Amino acid sequence: MRAWVLPCVLLGSVLVKWAMGLGSYSAGQGTPPLFGDYEAQRHWMEITVHLPVREWYTYDLQYWGLDYPPLTAYVSWLCGIVGSWFDPAWFALDRSRGIETPGSKVYMRATVLALDTLVYLPAVLLFTRVWHPHRSKRSQVRNVALITVLLQPALLLIDFGHFQYNSVMLGFTLLALNCFAKNRDLLGAFFFVLSLGFKQMALYYAPAIGSYLIGKCIYLGPKDGLQLFIRLAFVTSVTFLLLFLPWLPPFAPPRAILDPVSRIFPFDRGLFEDKVANFWCASNVVFKWRAWLERGALVKLSAGLTALGFLPAVVTLSDGTTPVLRLLPYALLTSSMAFFLFSFQVHEKTILLPLLPVTLLLSGAAPDSGPFAWCALVNNVAVFSMWPLLKKDGLGTQYLAAIVMWNRVIGYRPFRVREGMFVQYLSMVVYVTLLLLHVLEMLVPPPARYPDLFAALNVLASTPVFVLTWLWSIKCGAQALWALGGLGAGAGAGSRHKRTTTLSPVKEGEERVQATGLGFGVAGEVHQRRGSKGDARTT
Repeated sequence: MRAWVLPCVLLGSVLVKWAMGLGSYSAGQGTPPLFGDYEAQRHWMEITVHLPVREWYTYDLQYWGLDYPPLTAYVSWLCGIVGSWFDPAWFALDRSRGIETPGSKVYMRATVLALDTLVYLPAVLLFTRVWHPHRSKRSQVRNVALITVLLQPALLLIDFGHFQYNSVMLGFTLLALNCFAKNRDLLGAFFFVLSLGFKQMALYYAPAIGSYLIGKCIYLGPKDGLQLFIRLAFVTSVTFLLLFLPWLPPFAPPRAILDPVSRIFPFDRGLFEDKVANFWCASNVVFKWRAWLERGALVKLSAGLTALGFLPAVVTLSDGTTPVLRLLPYALLTSSMAFFLFSFQVHEKTILLPLLPVTLLLSGAAPDSGPFAWCALVNNVAVFSMWPLLKKDGLGTQYLAAIVMWNRVIGYRPFRVREGMFVQYLSMVVYVTLLLLHVLEMLVPPPARYPDLFAALNVLASTPVFVLTWLWSIKCGAQALWALGGLGAGAGAGSRHKRTTTLSPVKEGEERVQATGLGFGVAGEVHQRRGSKGDARTT
């Protein structure tokens, strides 16, 4: 029976995703003139199939103009070509706008599932083998970790309910992390560029991943480190050049590159649009930012706060005196959460980026530990923060089912309090607040003067949790770095760890990095330094 567990887990996750797609999608379904995100993805297939490459980023920008990087465009072209074999009317130029026939909807849903199965599912499966290397004799633990990531409710609801392809971007990032853990840094850099080339939001991870690679180059020393740096720069540059090649000389005039770049980075859209559970929307309830500052000033302020927000991740990972692989998940969380909280033009769906490292950390945590409670809380609050969007999409049933199923599968009991754990008391207060808001929304209509009252309350309830999670990730990263001998832990400790922990020399002058879990192993070292006899997992 053990041999059937893994195939059943994988097939079960595919079934859940397909069932999620049986519901409605995008708030604009059946609503002209734009018809929602579903129509945006379909329209990109339409224009990439029928128009020359140079016109992809310039054609009728008022109607869902293409605003994702080239890899999304290439994938849209491929999906459009395949779909046209079944029925060319699905992607007829201009004439197919707003098409919602049953056949076209089944095909579009199938493309999301197919791409998820080709990219994200293998990345998650490889993650459980690479980042849980000491659990080969406890395959049931690996299977639980696999289910935890595959059935993450927020990603299910957005990709297979609302309709998007975020799992492709996240899958490429996860493949990059797997490569880094196996010392395949060049291949990891390639996969991360693919993630950036699919959706620009992958930039949320760039400070952490860039600092990790720079920190490793520093650690390896002048000769080997410089050699690795040159190779990484070459692979990254060539991959970007290949992605943008149709807009570069000699295939296009020099100014052609501005067409995709200006669409990918839309600074002209304003600080934010809808209600998002980040710093700007939450503080805008009291301080009207757009009334006091011009757009240019807001862009600079946003950039400054974002840089300050991800600075701790850069500092911890660029310290060349310590092994840094264990710190990477925390740094990814710090960096991506800083972008979500403080950056310009954030959508509620971009909480999916901080949720990737959160869920990876959750998969390696003991059920009675502090990290488990933190990561489960953030996942649940993230789904709640998207409730206004999901409500518009008509995904209330899926919203409830996904949350209940996932919490049940991972064994999370939200109202269980463990004495002495702040996060447990915080969780109880948060969950009671969220339930109360749902009940009030069901029973009490918002006043005519404040039609967005419950959306604003959603933001005010969710944002503090995300801020605390950002601070928690900084604390955990600092503790892990100190335990590994960096930033003031002492030169002797740092040199000892450098010789004996993560990096070890092998033949031909190369060095390799071994995955040693998801960072929780360093908690024990923290306790050893403190002389504590308590449970290391609660650090």
